Amino acid sequence: MPVAEKKPEAPRKFTPYEPAVGEEYMNEKQLEHFRQILLGWKQELMEEVDRTVRHLQEEANNYADPADRATQEEGFSLELRTRDRERKLLKKINETLEMIDEDDYGFCEACGVEIGIRRLEARPTATLCVDCKTLAELKEKQLGG
Repeated sequence: MPVAEKKPEAPRKFTPYEPAVGEEYMNEKQLEHFRQILLGWKQELMEEVDRTVRHLQEEANNYADPADRATQEEGFSLELRTRDRERKLLKKINETLEMIDEDDYGFCEACGVEIGIRRLEARPTATLCVDCKTLAELKEKQLGG
């Protein structure tokens, strides 16, 4: 039976960051908080890749029945598509870690404002503030992209 394809999600195992009153945005503590979130997410994805490789090796059967073979191949295809999405996500995580190392993290690429701690915790690889992301999505919808 084919496995439902699922979109890679942001990590859920972290304690939300509570900035102190007057704390500077994207100070060393905050950058380290996001570095740890990204490293944990990266580790989860790498473990998922290892599980997929083992699963494909263990479950690869040459079924005589064409329907069984097709079902297995469809399941493998879905898993490989998901892993491809995760491969792209790993690349984005690595790029984001570089931004943290270069002290260029947490600010909107389009307008330069703070993206915000809660938005970054929900989507640690975000590069646009909510307003610019909304605008980009509207433009994409209008252009049919």
